[in-house]
Amino acid sequence: MSTSATQKPNVVVVGGSYVGVVSGFEHKAFIPFTNAFHASPAGSTSMVRATAQKILPNEVVLDNGTSIPYEYLVFVAGTGRPGAPVAYEKSTETKRIQVIQEKIGSASNIVVIGGGAYGVLITKENAEVAFDIKEQYPSKKVTLIHSRPLVMNRFHHALHDIVMERFKAAGIETILGQRIKDIPDWFQNDGTEFSITLADGREVTTDLVIPCTGSTVPLSDPLLSLSPSSVDPETKYVKVKPTLQIVDSKFPHVFSIGDVADTGAHKAARPAIAQAQIVLRNIEKLMKDEKAELDTYKPDPPAIHLALGFRPSVKFRNPTSPDGEPMKMFDDHGDLEAGCGKVWAMRAPGVLDYKL
Repeated sequence: MSTSATQKPNVVVVGGSYVGVVSGFEHKAFIPFTNAFHASPAGSTSMVRATAQKILPNEVVLDNGTSIPYEYLVFVAGTGRPGAPVAYEKSTETKRIQVIQEKIGSASNIVVIGGGAYGVLITKENAEVAFDIKEQYPSKKVTLIHSRPLVMNRFHHALHDIVMERFKAAGIETILGQRIKDIPDWFQNDGTEFSITLADGREVTTDLVIPCTGSTVPLSDPLLSLSPSSVDPETKYVKVKPTLQIVDSKFPHVFSIGDVADTGAHKAARPAIAQAQIVLRNIEKLMKDEKAELDTYKPDPPAIHLALGFRPSVKFRNPTSPDGEPMKMFDDHGDLEAGCGKVWAMRAPGVLDYKL
């Protein structure tokens, strides 16, 4: 395809993705693509609802039997995890969340498994789920089990201290440094009481288990048909250059960012946004000059905005040097919908029917 002003190259982005304990807001967790590209010139973008099965040198093969040609491709397929959305309809996923809310409401002894810094139940961190349950239902027993000695273990230990202090104040029990020994059909969760066994032999009684073990499976398979050498055979992450092009030099027009890519950054939205800006500039440069010097990506220290309940939260960033101190900012301005209104205004401006 020509790169003239009248006929622009075809840029394809593969991927695109982002439950509440409190009922009444679950429909806001799913944002329609209406007006998603409001800042783009009319007719310059389109959204295809399908699954990419194979990526070939000049086209993406979809599961519906069609294919999309490309001159530049950005692979942003993300990672798969327990609890990830598996339905294609908002109504189905909303119902799934409501079922979880009902189970939480009727349970009395709840165990949250996982204390790491990865989103669970679509928008919540593991610690946030425990905080929200305890704040919504103060009389319920809430226990968090984590395999590491520190919660939020990808961050400076100061964040662990903040979370543990808040856990203590909220009455949330913790069992750290322990894995689950036996997983009976990934927990019955039918409302009856049962026990789970820890690695040290202890048993924990519960009537509801919420697994929040994070993401472990990069969804990189479609790229194997294009460049097997660009996918790490052990971790399955996409190997990229500092320019965020895949490492296979035969495909300089193929980039990968976000959770699926081994960029050196922690897996979160903020680093992915910064990576997208690098890719944007590099594609623009390549359109003008194939030999242009491209921008490179340097990860920032991991950072997070962590809710400590419905309203209190902390903004935390790891130190910039080994002997430095982390950045900590506390505030008390959260809301029950976890900021969904702001995201709707950004991703679907002008759309006020939240049930779309």
